[in-house]
Amino acid sequence: MLIRRQTRLSRGVKHILVTGITVTTLLTSVATASAQNIFEALFGRMASPPGPVPDANFTARDRRELANPPYRQAWIAPAYRRQVVRYHRKEAPGTVLVDTAERYVYYVLPDGKAIRYGAIVGEDAQAWSGVATVGRKEEWPGWTPTEGEKRRLGPLPNYVDGGASNPMGARALYLYAGGQDTLYRIHGTNQPGWIGHAISSGCIRLTNEDVIDLYSRVKTGALVVMLGPNHGGSRITASAQ
Repeated sequence: MLIRRQTRLSRGVKHILVTGITVTTLLTSVATASAQNIFEALFGRMASPPGPVPDANFTARDRRELANPPYRQAWIAPAYRRQVVRYHRKEAPGTVLVDTAERYVYYVLPDGKAIRYGAIVGEDAQAWSGVATVGRKEEWPGWTPTEGEKRRLGPLPNYVDGGASNPMGARALYLYAGGQDTLYRIHGTNQPGWIGHAISSGCIRLTNEDVIDLYSRVKTGALVVMLGPNHGGSRITASAQ
């Protein structure tokens, strides 16, 4: 029995030596490592969890503008962070759907899936529903407040250049119906902390990171379906992929 045990141990030592780790080194590492680091001592250091990384679609200007607060400091609830979900409606791939009741924007993918983005939507009195198309697209758009916005929000300039302080954010999709500008847009925001709320003047706002992603996918002329807040119930059953 003693000989057999020694043989088994010898085989185990040979196996460890083949993998390039000596018994002494292994035991010393395990003995001196904290409980938290035992796995690391046995198998080596694992890669750190990925942190926020620049989106592949970011331009040099995007990185410069988004390096500053409030973008850097905003916290978005997990339910409103960009993710691929299952999509059970019948819109064709490439369609954008806005669910104002749930505060989500969907970009429809093939095979019953969609990319879901958390959104700031219009207040009930300002909300719009219907079908439109993307009439044009613009990066870091300027903002021309409407007369209605001037009445509601107080003194506003006639025009604000695009940039970090502009409420239009990093990208804008301009919605048209019947060949006419509806004056509604899907755009970025300089208030990302409000994602998931209904506080906008009617337009749909995404984080700048998300609107950059959506902008890179959506084609001019794409269909946009806007479900109003009183459409009834949860129209989309979506679960994380």
